[in-house]
Amino acid sequence: MKYLINATLAAVLAVGAAAQNLPKPPSAAAIAEHRVKTWTVLLNLTSVQQQQAKAIYTSAAQAEQTAHEGEKEAWKTLRAAVRNNDIATIDQVSATLAQSMAENTATRAKADAAFYQILTPEQQSKFSDLESQHLGPFDMPGGPGGPPAMGLR
Repeated sequence: MKYLINATLAAVLAVGAAAQNLPKPPSAAAIAEHRVKTWTVLLNLTSVQQQQAKAIYTSAAQAEQTAHEGEKEAWKTLRAAVRNNDIATIDQVSATLAQSMAENTATRAKADAAFYQILTPEQQSKFSDLESQHLGPFDMPGGPGGPPAMGLR
């Protein structure tokens, strides 16, 4: 019995320690840097284009991270509303979260649109080809029958 209590206590402490060591989400700059590196490899961006793309995607990532911070409280409220069977709050918070998702989608699409404008015609063609194949940095899981990728469609 003592062994079982000790094993349970050790497991609880291990879970608590693991939760404290969760990695931090990447910064807006890191997200932008990853996207720019990906597009640089795929589209052979010039150094000027890389700087422009970094500014575009950093701004978009900052806006998304700000929105995500606001969503955290909404999710807590939604979980409480579910536990309390508070239908009106569930509807209200769900609408708020849907609006936030729509704003994030628009932010991503506007960033892609701004990025597209800095590309040469040849790069624009390659960009469109890659997007149609679901190979861009903004793409969501898709494939046959799956949701379409984000971007220019």
